[in-house]
Amino acid sequence: MPKTFLILGTLNTVLCIALGAFGAHGLKRVLSADMLSVYHTGVQYHFYHAFGIIVIGLLLLHFPKSRLMPVSGWLMMAGIVLFSFSLYVLSITGMRGLGMITPFGGVSFLTAWLLLAYAIWKEK
Repeated sequence: MPKTFLILGTLNTVLCIALGAFGAHGLKRVLSADMLSVYHTGVQYHFYHAFGIIVIGLLLLHFPKSRLMPVSGWLMMAGIVLFSFSLYVLSITGMRGLGMITPFGGVSFLTAWLLLAYAIWKEK
């Protein structure tokens, strides 16, 4: 399981760099300043949680029997999809209805970090 999260985290980091560059260079002239800011927020949180997934992979090397750490990793992955990707699509398409999905991603992120803290505290 550590390898899965290390791979997911590193691939998400590559994706963040590509999406960030696309936003900075390809969308700069296409999107309004407000929508570019929304896109940037998606990249920023995507990046934080890509690193979070890597951290979980590393922690699982030390706590291989943890049942909660993998759940935290999957919640971070769900948060990336629900939060960051909804912001990417919202900013590019203007589909405001996607804004209803974004908070579920934020809750996934919060739950993932709280669960990770609890999992670390619980380990001996």
